[in-house]
Formats: sequence, C-alpha cells, structure tokens
Amino acid sequence: MKRIPSAFLVLALALGLAACNSEAPAASEAPVSSLASQEVSEPEEPQSSHSESVAESQTPAQSGSNILIAYFTMPEDVDTAGVDAVAGASIVVDNGQVMGNVEYMAGVIQQTVGGDLFQIETVQQYPLDHDPLVDQAAQEQDQNARPELATHIKNLDQYDTILLGYPNWWGDMPQALYTFLEEYDFSGKTIIPFCPHGGSGFSQTESTIAQLQPGATVSENGLAISRNSVAGSRDQVAAWAESLGL
Repeated sequence: MKRIPSAFLVLALALGLAACNSEAPAASEAPVSSLASQEVSEPEEPQSSHSESVAESQTPAQSGSNILIAYFTMPEDVDTAGVDAVAGASIVVDNGQVMGNVEYMAGVIQQTVGGDLFQIETVQQYPLDHDPLVDQAAQEQDQNARPELATHIKNLDQYDTILLGYPNWWGDMPQALYTFLEEYDFSGKTIIPFCPHGGSGFSQTESTIAQLQPGATVSENGLAISRNSVAGSRDQVAAWAESLGL
C-alpha cells in the first residue's frame, strides 16, 4: 500500500477547512429602529405619517422597561432621489428606509438607552404634501383642536421616564400632542422632550408640557436639533441620550 505524502495530506486538510468557512453567513447590522415624527418647514414642521411602526399595536411591547419613547411623526411623501427635496421635507433616509426626523431620533435613542417605542397617531390622516400639511397644522392651532388619537398606552404604570418627541409646528407642539398630554396623568414621572425644529428650538413647549402635566417633572435637559441637521445627528443624539443616565 502506497503512503500518501504528508505534504499532500496537509494541503487537502487546508482546502477542506476553507470550504467549510466559506459557507458561514456574514453578520449583518440592523438599521435604526424606525418609528416616528417630523417637521414641515415654515410651520416649523408638520409632517404626515406613513404609520407602520410601533403604532401597529395599541400599546408598546411588554418589555419590562421603565422607559417609554413616545413620538409624533409626519414625514412628507417626496421623491427621495432629490437631496434638496428630502432636506425640505424633514425626512431621513437610513439604509434605504425613509423615516421622519422625530422617528429617526427616537430610533437612535432606543438603540442607546433601550426602552419601548410608541408612535402617537391620529385617527384622521394628515396630508402628505407639504402645503396642505402646513395649512392643516395652522388651522388646527387656530381652532385649538384636539385631534382624536388612534393609538393608546395601556401599560403606563410600568414607565418612570417618558422621552417625548415631536416637531415644532408654527412655534408650538402639534395639536395631537395636546390630546396626548391631556389623555394621561404622568404624575410622579419624568418627561424629557426632544424636538427637531426649523430655527426656533423648543419655542417654550417644555413650559407648556409642564402646565399640562403639573404632577410630572419636565426635564430641562431636552434635545432640540435643526431639522436640516438630523440626518447627520446620530452621534449627537446618542451622546445626549447616554448623558441622561437612564
């Protein structure tokens, strides 16, 4: 019986191992969890909602977390191939996924500190086109409207901290936020606002939240970012969320 040269055996073994390793699947990185809110331009940002995300259910996932990231978003329906159009509509395209600015920020916050995402949605859908959306936002403010909500939190007691995201529309919160804040009692909880805006920051909406929720603690350490900077704000949002010590 002929002996097979040892060099040949070594070569055969190496080729076999290489073939096995080539079949191992490559790990992929999940895109930012998406859910949430935007701005429109002049009214500092109305937006409309492609409501898919978290609000598919009436309540956040029962994760056992004491952090709730609630947000209102309204991304406009635009041709994402046009960079200028995307910037004007206050949306973010991340890994091919189109999100509103608030939604994008909410996803980064969740990736950083955990918690449950909850999208605040209305029964009546907002227009997806810019001008009608801006007009409706202004009309709702003039009427001091309280849009009916389509999504509701059913396990509020488990949360100690509410990170509340919304766009700045005409120097104020969207009227749907008034409905949301009047629907629940956040007494004993901490509310931390975050807001993409068109130049006016929070416009003192933190004080409005405190008036609507006198029993809650409204943090002065909220985060307001220009809507034109949101797409490149991942590190800034993550650093802010981390600094909260949640």
